[in-house]
Amino acid sequence: MKKIKKEEVFGNFKDFLKSKGIELQDGAYTERIRQGCEIVADSVNLSQRAFRETKSAVSRGLDHLRQVIHERTAPTPEGGQAPPQPAAAPSAASGGKRKRTEPHPKPAKAKSRRRKN
Repeated sequence: MKKIKKEEVFGNFKDFLKSKGIELQDGAYTERIRQGCEIVADSVNLSQRAFRETKSAVSRGLDHLRQVIHERTAPTPEGGQAPPQPAAAPSAASGGKRKRTEPHPKPAKAKSRRRKN
């Protein structure tokens, strides 16, 4: 999307109010409305930029995921062996399940000593 100009929002808002029978005249009130329109324009522009960056990051992640899936599911060459699996991949002997680890022991709770009144 195109970047929104700060004055464009205020101009459109001013025209909208004029069509409803309200005319903004120069003064403190109009200046505050102008500042609010600038904040709205900045917010929209920053949101659009963040959305574009997030969209490209997600796209890169999906491309990487597709590549990994392609490499793992690609057929092996006729006379060759399967490519070696990375060390982090689960082995076929374990049925694709992760090894269960024991939880860390919790420290014993200290008893609080209350004074009797």
